[in-house]
Amino acid sequence: MHNVLVVALNYRKSPFYPFPIATYDLEALILATLDDDSLPIDKTRIAIAGFSAGGNLTLSVCQLPSIREKVGPSAAVPIYAVVDTTIPPEVKVKTRYYKPGLGPGMRSAPTDYLATLSPIFHWSYVNPGLDLTNPLISPHFAPRNALPPHIFFVGAELDQLAHEAWSMANKLAGRPEPELTDIVGQEKLGPGKGELILDDERFAFEHIEDEGKSSIRWLLIPDQIHGFDHVPPNWLDQEAYEDAKLKETAYQKIVGEWLLNFVWK
Repeated sequence: MHNVLVVALNYRKSPFYPFPIATYDLEALILATLDDDSLPIDKTRIAIAGFSAGGNLTLSVCQLPSIREKVGPSAAVPIYAVVDTTIPPEVKVKTRYYKPGLGPGMRSAPTDYLATLSPIFHWSYVNPGLDLTNPLISPHFAPRNALPPHIFFVGAELDQLAHEAWSMANKLAGRPEPELTDIVGQEKLGPGKGELILDDERFAFEHIEDEGKSSIRWLLIPDQIHGFDHVPPNWLDQEAYEDAKLKETAYQKIVGEWLLNFVWK
């Protein structure tokens, strides 16, 4: 869509390789990628992005001194990311709206589909006794100057992870952080198939500092589940899948234009 080079990186997975192995695998891979002269990389225009656990790793690896000093990514794009592992899963499921009116299918389910998976992921990745406020595993606690100057958070409204990303975005933007009782999104159904909500700060805001040298953006995708742009088609009913594809294109257009016309201008 935007004619940029994207390099997808793999890393060793839990439970055989728990925290922080993935973060340091990515550090090595990013440094090796930047050293590869066969790749047409403009080293003044680098962003790091990731989805879900990859969103967590995006904000984790960006804090490492080697990445900050040798790579210097100008932007991070964590998409429906895990950013605060201190919040118990049973609390996270209460921070989003449930919309039976979207039925049938996963969007109208009475429970978040991550509800049963999150404890398993946590068990497999987090060793007992780990301080969960460690910013490498809970980027919510990272100091602002340890992160890239520009960060664009993308969340999904029907996702138990949306609230923590919303909270971190507000924190970094110097805005009041929502309480865990402040439900993310809205109770009513969204505006329509493929449409985003850009005129409501619960769904979209931008904070710019230092004459544009740093910024925080937040975009919440209405009426869609975690991983809506990656789940197999048979996970969603036809209407939900069509909605997901349209919203995927819409948010990617916004993020790309933000990078090209603001961050890298």
